[in-house]
Amino acid sequence: RLASLYHEGQGVEKNRVKTKYHMEQAAIGGHPMARHNLGCIECNLDGQEEAHGNIERAKRHLIIAAVQGYDRSIEMLLAMFKDGF
Repeated sequence: RLASLYHEGQGVEKNRVKTKYHMEQAAIGGHPMARHNLGCIECNLDGQEEAHGNIERAKRHLIIAAVQGYDRSIEMLLAMFKDGF
């Protein structure tokens, strides 16, 4: 939740570094949506202009979230593999 506040700038100034830090902490704690969101950040699907481009790292995050049962990660992985990633 805290990562979302920093990402959206709700009540705090937008901060990508803090967003990613809190997302990582939640993912380490076993939160599958946070793990999925880290995959999106690595794929540059977080709505930001700067390219991250670490597809292999993104896949690892998405695979972990999929193993944890997060359906959106499964769908994203299927789409990525169909597109040849």
